[in-house]
Amino acid sequence: MSENYNNRLSTRYSLEPGYIYLPEKGTLVACSLGSCVVISIYDKKLNIGGLAHFLFPMTRDRDKYTPRYGNVSILTLLKMFKARGSKRRDLEAQIFGGAHRPKYFTRNIGLENVKLARRALNHFGIRIVSEDIGGEKGRVVVFNTGTNEVAILKVNDIPGYRWYPYKNIY
Repeated sequence: MSENYNNRLSTRYSLEPGYIYLPEKGTLVACSLGSCVVISIYDKKLNIGGLAHFLFPMTRDRDKYTPRYGNVSILTLLKMFKARGSKRRDLEAQIFGGAHRPKYFTRNIGLENVKLARRALNHFGIRIVSEDIGGEKGRVVVFNTGTNEVAILKVNDIPGYRWYPYKNIY
């Protein structure tokens, strides 16, 4: 690996559902997804990236106003970027996840999560440059916050939320 690449990568992190992460330095961030959605946002000028990992599309209930909901997590991540000095025109987004298992669930929460992510990003004027969404397969997403590079592993079965142990990703 190039010296520049190594200088921009400081650590590894597992992002659980309902959390947001915008590190100071380049970090490999791994997420395990079924119907959850992760959005990555990257600032092309500042070379910083962050993620929001949510389980449900939205809430209007102030008592449930947490990053477990897409409307809360996306807005919060954008506020974090703004606090770092980012400009909307320099941000680009990617959307991952949103699988659906009709054999086990009648409601397609994955599709609802994807639709909310698209709507919110479009509302805030953030360009979506890539998507790996839908289907019936689970995903492990590994995002490099310093380079905006992504690796995605798909599996045929999602026997439970933690279908892929984080410790074995690296």
